[in-house]
This record gives sequence, structure tokens and C-alpha cells, in this order.
Amino acid sequence: MKMIAIRGAITVNENSENAILKATKNLLETMENENNLNKENVVSIIFSVTDDLTKVAPAKAARKLGYTKAGLMCFNEMYVENSLKKCIRVMILYNTDKSQLDIKHVYLEGAKILRPDLL
Repeated sequence: MKMIAIRGAITVNENSENAILKATKNLLETMENENNLNKENVVSIIFSVTDDLTKVAPAKAARKLGYTKAGLMCFNEMYVENSLKKCIRVMILYNTDKSQLDIKHVYLEGAKILRPDLL
């Protein structure tokens, strides 16, 4: 078994606890479904958020979804001029026999512009 990275991102319309948790839940569940993930194989999940999202850490949504054994960390995304606002990014480190080529990275809502190659 090897470790691979699964990437994803989503935007929210407002800086509220409800919006951040709902979007994070949607993103994680979509990543799970698209890649047939088993929570027991998740080593860690790294979240980053743009500096305009301050009401709650996205890890709270992951814990509610049952990620209680994986390491979860949240960071501020590096500021880049004219970059996407109100964005939650995630990287799941996952133990699997799958090839990185078999993984489906998930970009939702306004974050789709981050990876036009995946459309």
C-alpha cells in the first residue's frame, strides 16, 4: 500500500459558520464518493482557507463526518493578488493500492477555475 494525495476545493458565498461547515461537508462527501474512500485509510487531511474565512475551522465538519482518527490541520492560504476569495482547499493523504492516475480531484462551485484541466 502507498500514500497518495487527493486534492479538492470549494468556495462559499459568505463568511459564516454554517456556510463553511456545509461547504466543507459537501466537498469531503463528494471526494469520498468520487474516489470510493474508506475513512480508515485516511492518514490526514490538510485544509487551507483564504483569509476572508474566519468563523470556523473546516476540520470541525470533518470530525462531524467521522474523521476522528486522522490528523486534521487548518491553515491560512497564502495570499496572492487577485486570487480566488472565500475558498476552502483540502488535501487528503490516503493509503491505497490505487494509482495517482485513478484518483479524481474535486473542485466545486467557484473553485472550478483553479483546475480547468479537470473539467
